[in-house]
Amino acid sequence: MKTRFILRKAINALMLGLTGLCALVTVSVLFFILGYLLWNGGRALDWNFFTKLPSPPGETGGGMANAIAGSAKLILISVLVGLPVGFMAGVYVAEFSGKTMAFFVRYTTDLLNGVPSIVIGIFVYAIAVLPVKHFSVLAGGLALSLILIPVVVRTTEEFLRSVPGPLREGALALGARHWQAVATVIVPAAARGILTGAILGAARVAGETAPLLFTSFNNRYWSPGLGEPSASLPVMIFTYAIAPYDDWHRQAWAAGLVLLGLVLAANIATRWILSKGLSAQR
Repeated sequence: MKTRFILRKAINALMLGLTGLCALVTVSVLFFILGYLLWNGGRALDWNFFTKLPSPPGETGGGMANAIAGSAKLILISVLVGLPVGFMAGVYVAEFSGKTMAFFVRYTTDLLNGVPSIVIGIFVYAIAVLPVKHFSVLAGGLALSLILIPVVVRTTEEFLRSVPGPLREGALALGARHWQAVATVIVPAAARGILTGAILGAARVAGETAPLLFTSFNNRYWSPGLGEPSASLPVMIFTYAIAPYDDWHRQAWAAGLVLLGLVLAANIATRWILSKGLSAQR
């Protein structure tokens, strides 16, 4: 018995050590990437990067102010289109649909979530770019919204289903109809989780490049409206990274650092919202 106990302790220590080693390797790779990006991008960041337009090819200097504004518009359009659609679909699946329709919506959502983003870009190119014969911010926002919708649907459904049953039963026992209970009790109880899913979804679409190459394309100048091509950080990173100019490579690293900072800020906001929700429940 003592030998068997020692053997089990040794196996446990070995597996624990291997697990810790794998976790250390994973974290080390992450911090190496972050450090490399911070080292290369931090040296290229300055005030001109945030306030000036790109310089002509071959010239040094300039910035990506138009790309930052373009990315903001694209993300805003995707949220305004994708968030309401995904939220309403998630509420329907979680609270009102039957088994057959719920299975169909979930299956369709999972399929849409698995479609490569470049295919979504080609689809939106066919329906929103070819008919009008030019690229636009609106087409780019529509492509990103199609990527955002399945994320919002699944997170909304999951958080609505996690609401405790007594809350539902209490609202119905007080005489509220089903839709009233959903609107006034269930959705507010899951609001923080739904908002968390929306932030994570927006952070995901912020880094998409392939759909924008077919929809909003690029623009070296300001794009004042929604019907014109627009620059965006992911597309500018792609364009500058494959260019033969060293200064463009430097700015590509800076743009990558800015984009990573935005995604990191979204994840921190998500953690903060979740922590506030947990503390309020306690």
